[in-house]
Amino acid sequence: MTQDLKLAALFQALADPTRLRILALLRVMELSVGELAQLLGQSQPRVSRHVRILSDSGLVGRRKEGSWVYLQIADPDRTAPLFELYDGWDDPEARQTFAGDAARLDSVRADRAEAARRYFEAHAATWDSIRSLHIADAEIERAIAGLLIDRPIGALLDIGTGTGRMLELFAPKAVSAIGIDRSSEMLRLARVKLEQAGICGASLRQGDMYALPLGDRSADSIILHQVLHYAQQPGAAISEAARVLAPGGRLLVIDFAQHDRAELKEQDAHLRLGFADDAMRGWFSAAGLELDRIERLGGGELSVILWRGIKPEAAREERAAA
Repeated sequence: MTQDLKLAALFQALADPTRLRILALLRVMELSVGELAQLLGQSQPRVSRHVRILSDSGLVGRRKEGSWVYLQIADPDRTAPLFELYDGWDDPEARQTFAGDAARLDSVRADRAEAARRYFEAHAATWDSIRSLHIADAEIERAIAGLLIDRPIGALLDIGTGTGRMLELFAPKAVSAIGIDRSSEMLRLARVKLEQAGICGASLRQGDMYALPLGDRSADSIILHQVLHYAQQPGAAISEAARVLAPGGRLLVIDFAQHDRAELKEQDAHLRLGFADDAMRGWFSAAGLELDRIERLGGGELSVILWRGIKPEAAREERAAA
C-alpha cells in the first residue's frame, strides 16, 4: 500500500463521530472498553468495533493488566498533528461534545477510586502491621531522596511500584517515569493515587521483575523498594534491573536487614527474612554493578537498609568501541 493510500485509510478510520470522541477521551486518560461504553452511552460490542478500527489504523494501542485491557493513544508523535487539527478546528458543536465527554470522566475516576479504596481497606491491616515494625515511612523516604536526587534522575523505573508512592515522590523530578508491578489490582490502586496527586506523566505497566518489558540501557535510575523480600531469586531480579540500567545509571534497593520475624513468611508471604550486606554486594557485583553506598535506618524492630549500585561508565566506552 502506498503512503497516499495509508493516509486515506487513516482518515477513513477517523470518519466517524464516535471514533473521534474515543480519541479525544483517550487523549485525556487510558480507558477500558467498558469505561468507554459507559462514557459514550453505547453498547460494549459497538464500542469494541470502533476501537478495532482505530487499533487497526495504528491510532490506538492496547495494554493488558490481568483480566483488564486498557486502551491508549498508540503513537503520540503520529497523532500530534491530528490533535492540532482538533484544537484548531472551529467547530463549536464538536467542542461541546468533547467537553461533555471529558466532564463525564469524573464518574470513571470515582469508580476507580472506590475500587481502590475497597482494595486498600482489605489490605490496610497487613500493611499497617508491617509499618509498625520499622521507622516512619517519612524518614525512609527522606533517605531515598538523599541517595536519588543528588544528581538528575533522568529516566526513572520503579520495579514493584505497588501503590505508586515512589512515582508520586520522584516522577515530577524525572525526565520520564515508569512503574511496573505484577499485580493488576496494585496498578489500579497506583493509577488512582497518581491521578489524585496530579502526576500525569508517569506510565504504569504490568510486568515481572525477572523479565522487565523494557529495552536494554533504557533507565537512568531504578528503584526496588520493599520488593526483594518477595523474590524467589533476588540475584536474578537485580541482574534484570542491571540489564535495563544505562551506563552511569544507579540502582537503589530498599529492604529489611536480616531479621528473625518468621511470622512475616507465614502471614505476609515474605520469602526472605531480610538481607545481609555481603549477599547484596555479591548480587550487585554479579550483575556488573558497583555498590557505592549502604545506609542503615534503625529505630524499630526491623532495620531498613538502602543499597545503591552504579553501572560503570566503562560499559558505555566498551559499547562505543565495539
